[in-house]
Amino acid sequence: MDLVEGVGESSSPPRSFGSFSGNEIVNDVYNRLVEIGNEEAINHPEFRDQLEAHFNRFPASYALDINLDRVEDVLLHQKLLVLAKDLVNRPVFHVRLLENFWTRADVDDCEQQELTPTDASDRDQEVGFEPCSQLEDLNLEVGKNSADKEEENLGESSRRVDVPDMPIHEVIFSAIDKPKLLSQLSALLSDIELNIREAHVFSTIDGYSLDVFVVDGWPFQESIALHEAMEKAISRSEGSWSGSSSDSISAVQKALATEAHFGDDAEIDRASLKIGEKIASGSCGDLFHGEYLGEHVAVKILRSEHINDETLGNEFAHEVAMLREVQHANVVGFIGACMKKPPLCIITEYMPGGSLYEYLHKNHKMLKLSEIVKFAIDVCKGMEYLHSSNIIHRDLKTANLLMDTQNVVKVADFGVARFLSQGGVMTAETGTYRWMAPEVINHQQYDEKADVFSFAIVLWELVTGKVPYEKMTPLQAALGVRQGVRPDVPRDTHPELKELMQRCWDFDPRNRLSFSQIRLQLEGLLLEIQDEAKTPNGIGT
Repeated sequence: MDLVEGVGESSSPPRSFGSFSGNEIVNDVYNRLVEIGNEEAINHPEFRDQLEAHFNRFPASYALDINLDRVEDVLLHQKLLVLAKDLVNRPVFHVRLLENFWTRADVDDCEQQELTPTDASDRDQEVGFEPCSQLEDLNLEVGKNSADKEEENLGESSRRVDVPDMPIHEVIFSAIDKPKLLSQLSALLSDIELNIREAHVFSTIDGYSLDVFVVDGWPFQESIALHEAMEKAISRSEGSWSGSSSDSISAVQKALATEAHFGDDAEIDRASLKIGEKIASGSCGDLFHGEYLGEHVAVKILRSEHINDETLGNEFAHEVAMLREVQHANVVGFIGACMKKPPLCIITEYMPGGSLYEYLHKNHKMLKLSEIVKFAIDVCKGMEYLHSSNIIHRDLKTANLLMDTQNVVKVADFGVARFLSQGGVMTAETGTYRWMAPEVINHQQYDEKADVFSFAIVLWELVTGKVPYEKMTPLQAALGVRQGVRPDVPRDTHPELKELMQRCWDFDPRNRLSFSQIRLQLEGLLLEIQDEAKTPNGIGT
């Protein structure tokens, strides 16, 4: 459970829509439907109001994505949202071939436009994908993720266009909006070996999702077999879509019952716990400042509506198991948990300095070289300890790095952390796209070197004070990383830090350093900086 997921996933400012009017697009859609002879538009007086109500359910970016040459798509979206209200149908989906998807005019138009962030809707900021105004305007050349493309693409825009010779299909999903839905959908598409070329992801104000994916990888133009393959893939994951259960035992408690690393000794006396002010909110829980036995603590509380969500239940139970196993000066300390009855919560040491993400971006801090290195060493120490304990964090980012009163950085949030399997590799996609390693994005086997890739992005963030891929949406960044795109390293970056970043975000995990190697290199650099500061002509730190 990521309590700052909305912040960590996208900090790009909302788009300014200028003179855009929602009523204008509603009128254009309505008039176009009448013009082409649509029966509903012509024969039902209430149709215009229903159309307006449909657009009002969405953020403004939805209206900007509508192509008036394919205006009947709006009616399809309406029908899918209606079907999604029935629990039995979830997730609702629609598959079709996109004929003549790529045209030279589309390509030229897209190449001339800048990549821009999505609007202010939380979910759209988190996972929206809108580099061009029309749905058919983008080709990210995904699927070509070999290591030899890394140098060719490094630092370049991910908008390079290569007209494909394979069928292009569109898959539209609608379901109850919930945490991790995008990961579920992308994993579903990956399950039947589809590559995501483009995605537009929207949330309605009443809690539903409309997710449009443009994919390749299905070798046949006809879509009937693809529809059947999608049904089979959904049936294989049956039970994970509704987000609720009629069972009286919560999914969290079920997970705890089978969690080998959890025991009753972690349960605290709820009567001794005092809950104070809320200090952060996430997609499935809230973080509070509290007090336990006279000590300041942080209390992460799982919202009641997610108690029966199997995925989140497992994550919550795993986090307790992980925290009980770790004890290090650069890892947030575990105090206890309340897991027997709601509200379910995890109690950890209180970190008054907040997250490194807030320290950098909300305070617009530009760090001195010595500060960068010290923070990075703290992270390395914490991660080196976790890896030596056979634990992969899987969501390392500045939002999950917390600071105490002395600005000591500690690794936090073990909601998706896992003990390494006996084989030493994993395949599940998890983490946050802006910091995620390419092998994780690609659903390939991965190991602890995925954390090293994430560390390289954190180091870049410390050096620049910027959000990674800030002009891209998270999913756009992920698709670019698959091709070898990495953040641009400023020219004035210290050469050792530059080399360290580039080695640690190498496409091939085998070329990345271990955290013990990174720590030794950084500690040597810190000594050099301190020695230079002591000399009469030494540089400032």
